[in-house]
Amino acid sequence: MTGPAAGDAAAAEAARRQAALLAAMPVVFVLIWSTGFVVARFGMPHAPPMGFLAWRYTLSVAVFLLWIGWSRAAWPRGRAQWQHLAVTGVLMHAGYLGGVWAAVKDGLGAGLAALIVGLQPMITALWISARGHRHHISGLQWLGLVLGLAGLLLVVWHKLYLGEARPYNVGLAVLALASITAGTLYQKRWVKPCDVRTANTVQLLAALAVTAPLAWLETEALSLHPELLGAMAWSVLALTLGGSSLLYLLIQRGAATAVTSLMYLVPPCTAVLAWLLFDESLGLLVLAGLALTAAGVALVVRDPGPARPG
Repeated sequence: MTGPAAGDAAAAEAARRQAALLAAMPVVFVLIWSTGFVVARFGMPHAPPMGFLAWRYTLSVAVFLLWIGWSRAAWPRGRAQWQHLAVTGVLMHAGYLGGVWAAVKDGLGAGLAALIVGLQPMITALWISARGHRHHISGLQWLGLVLGLAGLLLVVWHKLYLGEARPYNVGLAVLALASITAGTLYQKRWVKPCDVRTANTVQLLAALAVTAPLAWLETEALSLHPELLGAMAWSVLALTLGGSSLLYLLIQRGAATAVTSLMYLVPPCTAVLAWLLFDESLGLLVLAGLALTAAGVALVVRDPGPARPG
């Protein structure tokens, strides 16, 4: 096959590959994001939350800079884009991760923390509906959001009463929820498409600028335990370079409600990973919650909802 026919075939094959990659992105993102509990489980006993995150951001920036230098990736254009990326970095890295880590370190149970942060898809949908966005939430999507939240509740139910909930650590979890929700909506509204590597670097530098001073105030020392080193390596290479980059691309390419609904799947996948890696129990409630959450997310993602006129 030569000439125009060969060119058309090559273009069709490239389009199929791109479609396959785009279809796999949400699955890969959820699987990577679900491993965050491994980092917390192994890293938290040996490091204060802000100290750990400050080193995570520093090492991630160093790796991204090497990658950018090797690939000659383009930096964002214009001061406004740098400012918008800095805002999203403070919200989605410093605010979200800092709030969750500090809350759990202070004694908030992982189940309750997951439930609080898991409200993000519902709050995002409520905000979009209240603001009258062009792409509003359909009836099937609302049903999916409710099913996903119910499934999440079933998954974390047996852990809701673990730990010690106090106004301080619950407030930190609510701060994390507000940060990831606002960051997602802000990025979708203001951040223009740009290279994910340089965009992530700007975000991480902004998060580091906020987190580093807080780390100096912590009294707990970092212990260079093998578990901490392994958790740090995974958090940099998998969670930041992989998970955060995928989240950036998903927000850039998809509707905010559909993207945030993927967060419903993280606690169920975490429960399955804990069962596989640590032999934790996987009861009927968890399995039912997993199925309910998957069904809810499927409704949200597959039904884009009609667009508003104008």
